[in-house]
Amino acid sequence: MLTPPSEAIRPCPRRQGRGSALPWCLLLAAGLAVGAVRLEAAPAAGATSPGAPAAKPAPSPSPSPSPSPSNTALDAMLAAAYPTERPGAVVLVKRGDKVLLRKGYGLANLELGVPLQPESVFEIGSITKQFTAAGILLLAERGRLRLDDEITRYLPDFPTHGKKITIQHLLTHTSGIADYTHLPEWAAHMREDLAPSAIVALIKDKPLDFAPGERWAYDNSGYFLLGMVIEKAGGKSYAQFMMDEIFRPLGMKSTRYGSNKDLIPHRACGYEPAGDGFANAEYHSMTQPYAAGALVSDVDDLAIWDRALYGESLLSKETLARMFTAGQVSSGASTRYANGWVFGELAGHAVVWHNGGIPGFATALLRVPDQRLLVVVLSNDGGHEPPPHTMARRIAAQALGVPERPPTLPAGALDTATLDGYVGVYVDQEKVVRTVRREGGRLFAQRRGGEKAELLPIARDRFVYEDVPAQLAFQRDAQGRVSGALLDRGIGPDLALRKSDEAPPAERQAIAVSPALAALLEGYTGSYEVAAGFVLTITRAGDRLFLQATGQPKFEIFPASETVFFLKVVDAEIEFTPAPTPGGRSPRLVLHQGGRDLPGQRMP
Repeated sequence: MLTPPSEAIRPCPRRQGRGSALPWCLLLAAGLAVGAVRLEAAPAAGATSPGAPAAKPAPSPSPSPSPSPSNTALDAMLAAAYPTERPGAVVLVKRGDKVLLRKGYGLANLELGVPLQPESVFEIGSITKQFTAAGILLLAERGRLRLDDEITRYLPDFPTHGKKITIQHLLTHTSGIADYTHLPEWAAHMREDLAPSAIVALIKDKPLDFAPGERWAYDNSGYFLLGMVIEKAGGKSYAQFMMDEIFRPLGMKSTRYGSNKDLIPHRACGYEPAGDGFANAEYHSMTQPYAAGALVSDVDDLAIWDRALYGESLLSKETLARMFTAGQVSSGASTRYANGWVFGELAGHAVVWHNGGIPGFATALLRVPDQRLLVVVLSNDGGHEPPPHTMARRIAAQALGVPERPPTLPAGALDTATLDGYVGVYVDQEKVVRTVRREGGRLFAQRRGGEKAELLPIARDRFVYEDVPAQLAFQRDAQGRVSGALLDRGIGPDLALRKSDEAPPAERQAIAVSPALAALLEGYTGSYEVAAGFVLTITRAGDRLFLQATGQPKFEIFPASETVFFLKVVDAEIEFTPAPTPGGRSPRLVLHQGGRDLPGQRMP
């Protein structure tokens, strides 16, 4: 994805500079929203049981011995994914009281060569949300609030535009409130220490994206506001409430509100990809993510948290059942999300999970309650591929001895005539356009402005995306013609796609590099700042140009003219303006993607 990410950045403690931007939200914008599916697949209907009760929280897991024959392959997979000399991850795999794996891979500090250890502390991003939700549920148990209370009871100055917005709407991402991390004006303030009221000022006058309860849309603003509700109903700051009411009672010694100034023992430094190496993630104030993503933790504390969710050491059995019940939109469709948890499925097992992405860090926590399986992946490589939530699902599948996704049909199982029946343009309720194309015997889908992803058949009319098993089920009319599709993203209600009469656009063809164009290529190379912390870097190899966005892989760009280049992996263009004279340098470029035109000035 090339569109500037919607969230901010921080470096290995307190270093300021240019770096990348990654979300502390769920990885929706970086995944299905752009077409290359990276989200969890397959819905779980209704509630997920929190599991059998436990009398008290478990002690921190003891270090695991050398890998046993059953997990040697898992250890080898992780060692290959997180090489020794790069930023890496700490991984915990626990089934019941047995620790299957607890190990660090890669470096906690590249400059000092310090390896990651199981005790390393990471910014956990949106895993924070389940703790914020627990704080709300705890206050509800104590009678300090009700989930159907309107938020104006606690935030009387927040405009609701004549609509009833409840705490439950915030917990389930169904409020319709604009996400502050998607606002262009927010980026200019992401390094500033701001009071919560200053962030609220950015969104309070924005119109609602939809009527409360009507739809589902991941929303950092909702959990930000929940932090303010906790302060109002709990009578203390969000950070102090979390410490006094959750972390300290459970014995979570490393979990706390993050800080750029305080010394945090075992803190791992955060990094983002930069060229062929890494850079310190750019600075941002920890006041910015707040209750939506500002906590730090380690794998042992998250194991304690997991154990508490099977018993009544923090929340009652009734409250836990509510925590693990997915929300609904007004149509009755499940959101497959509530209280900081995504509800999914793995080979017939109900799964609850959440990931987090905050500058320099990417994290995932996945639970399989009926097997008492916990997988935690905490990484200090904010741009690692595959991301931790994909790794966590892969680890869980291996630990359970089940396939990661439904088995796909062998190559050639669907003939070209059948595949051609799926080809076309599809439009959802929000007028988002997706194109399905056939290339030989393979099928690909691409959201307008997004990445192209292969569709793998699991049955006639049913496909999974290449990266993770989110599903696309084609629908047929009475005559047997494909008339639409249902896109199951594994979170939020399924999207209904209508097949349009519009013909798929032909794939673009690059022009030949003429001597005149070849003379201009060097003038296009360099770095261009499109937004604060979001830089496009153009490099050259012979007659080929490559583009690398902050925190993202490098891709070739292909000439459509002497000044306009396009990408094949993403529906986007780069226009250099004005064209340099031979031997000169282009002063700026414009990124055209998803109907937006984003200028970038050449950096010194």
